[in-house]
Amino acid sequence: MMSQIIALTKKFISIPSIKGNSRALKEVLDAALAEVKGYCVDFFEKEGIPSALIYNSKARRTRFKIILNAHLDVVEGKDKQFTPFEKQGKLYGRGAYDMKTAAAAEIILFKRIAKKLNYPIALQLVTDEETGSNGTKFQVEKGVKTDFVIAGEPTDLNINFKAKGTIWAKVKFFGKSAHAAYLWQGRNPIWNLKRFLDSIQILFPLPAKKAWRTTVNIAKVETSNLNMNKVPNNCEVSLDIRYVPVGQNRFSSMKNANFYIKKLKEVLPANAKLELMLVRTPYSIKKEDPYIGTLQEASKKITGKKRRLVGEPYGSDIRYFIEDGSRGITFGPVGGAMHSENEWVDIKSLDQYCKILESFLLFAQKAAFTT
Repeated sequence: MMSQIIALTKKFISIPSIKGNSRALKEVLDAALAEVKGYCVDFFEKEGIPSALIYNSKARRTRFKIILNAHLDVVEGKDKQFTPFEKQGKLYGRGAYDMKTAAAAEIILFKRIAKKLNYPIALQLVTDEETGSNGTKFQVEKGVKTDFVIAGEPTDLNINFKAKGTIWAKVKFFGKSAHAAYLWQGRNPIWNLKRFLDSIQILFPLPAKKAWRTTVNIAKVETSNLNMNKVPNNCEVSLDIRYVPVGQNRFSSMKNANFYIKKLKEVLPANAKLELMLVRTPYSIKKEDPYIGTLQEASKKITGKKRRLVGEPYGSDIRYFIEDGSRGITFGPVGGAMHSENEWVDIKSLDQYCKILESFLLFAQKAAFTT
């Protein structure tokens, strides 16, 4: 099984399935579906983004006990990152960690075991997790439901049961143009942008390592000014805020996002404009969830120990199921350099990952869960 997974992962990595490359997104989904011939498949498409739902029942259905979720799209990378290679027990390439290796593992495992299971299970393959909501969210809106979902996102074999919320915001600053030799005749808005960012740094200092606290990434700084000898009359900054719940607020409460939006507005200069591009609430499930218990049981059988329960700073598509009343976690193999150069996944951990998932799915046959 491992040789099949490695081969399929390499095939996936070699396809540059990034946002805007419609041909590659279709190609990678077709490559995945070629592995699960003989199963029922429902196709979905919204705004040109394809996704699929593969399941082990003969009749069409939309409700499942377990869904294995995987996204086949990746963020942009250099050309060389789409040429996979192995070195010292690691597999390198764009998407190796996030999450084409886990996707290949889910596909091969589903192909091998789904028809042997005595409950409805589905494999959900989407192509826009990194940038949109026309895959998993669209399927949920169309009525796809499950008791429990596992997405193979990067977790280093830990069980991620909660995630931070996300705010994408753009802040625009305005000034007055002038010749650079007479800059006192103008008003450079970049100075206001600097003071704003200084305030943000005080409010949300950069942690030295991963921590369950709110962070702000300065994703982009821009101005329409193209001339060195001109005072710009505008500039803007794009922010990616990963926030934790405030006080006793529920994870799903918009009070959390509103708290941080208010914080931003409090340090805005008078002539600046805040634009919210995206707001997503944090999400979580109970640590005591019986499905988590079964996954721990499977892990102990394979590795001799239970996995750590963690909260990750990134979000994932399982949020759409949780918001719809289902439960879910992310669970993936060991790796590193997500969204960076030299992205890799540990091959030994991949073998453990597959065996844990397989044991979990088999244990679920005899476990009685409440939904």
